[in-house]
Amino acid sequence: MSVKNLIPVRKRLFVGLLGAGVLGAGILLAGVWFLATNPTRTLFDQILFIALTILLMGGTVLAALGIGGIILTIMYSKDITAFHGPIRIAVSLFFPIALIIGKIFNIDSEKIKSSFIEVNNDLVRSKALRLRPEQVLILAPHCLQDSDCPYKITVNIDNCRRCGKCPVNELLELRDAYGIKMGIATGGTLARKYVQVYRPRAIVAIACENDLTSGIQDTSPIPVLGVRNERPFGPCFNTRVQIPEVEKAVRFFIS
Repeated sequence: MSVKNLIPVRKRLFVGLLGAGVLGAGILLAGVWFLATNPTRTLFDQILFIALTILLMGGTVLAALGIGGIILTIMYSKDITAFHGPIRIAVSLFFPIALIIGKIFNIDSEKIKSSFIEVNNDLVRSKALRLRPEQVLILAPHCLQDSDCPYKITVNIDNCRRCGKCPVNELLELRDAYGIKMGIATGGTLARKYVQVYRPRAIVAIACENDLTSGIQDTSPIPVLGVRNERPFGPCFNTRVQIPEVEKAVRFFIS
C-alpha cells in the first residue's frame, strides 16, 4: 500500500509542502555547488561557497530524514526515537518555507496550519505517555468566555460562576473530574507564563489554527495535543470547542 493511501489528505498537504521545501533546498544546494566549483572563482570564494554547501547539505539531509520520520510515524502509529531530532529540524527550518510555497500556489495558510496540527497530533499520539493528572495542563483562549460575562477569569479561572452560557463551565468540570491543571490565556505571553508556572509534562491546547501552530512550536519539546476551536461568530468572539475532543486528549495523556 502506498504512502498516499496511508496518510490522509489533510496530513499529506503539510508533509508534501515540507518535501517541496527540501527539494527546493536541494536545487539551491546544486546551484551553490556549481558556484563553488566554478574555476573562475577566487580561492576565497570557493572556500566560502563550499562551507555554505556543507551547511546547506547538512540541514537538507536532516530535514529529509525528519520528513521520513514523520511519514513512518504516521503510517505505523509508532514513535521512533531516532527521528526526534530530524523531525524538529524539518519542522523548525522548513515550516516557514512550506507557508511560502503554499502562498505561491495559492493554498490557504489556514489549511496548511490545520494540516500541521493534525500531523503534530499524530506524532504526539504515537508516544507512550502515561502521566499523572497534575502533569497535564489545559490551555484555553479567553474568547471561549461569553462576551457579556462581567467576571474576569484570565487571572483566576475560578471566578467563573459556572452559569453554563459558555464552554468554560464544562472545561472546569473536566479539570475537577480528572485533577488536571487549567489556564485561560489572552495570548501567547500569558500562555507561556502558565507553562512556566505549572511546568506541565503535556499540554492540551485549545485555539485557532494560527495560535495552535505558534504555540506548538513555542512549547517544543513538550508534547501538545491541539484542539481547534469553533468560530460561529468570527475569530476571537464567543468561540466554542467540542468538549469530547478535549476530554479525549486529556484521557490520552493520563490513561
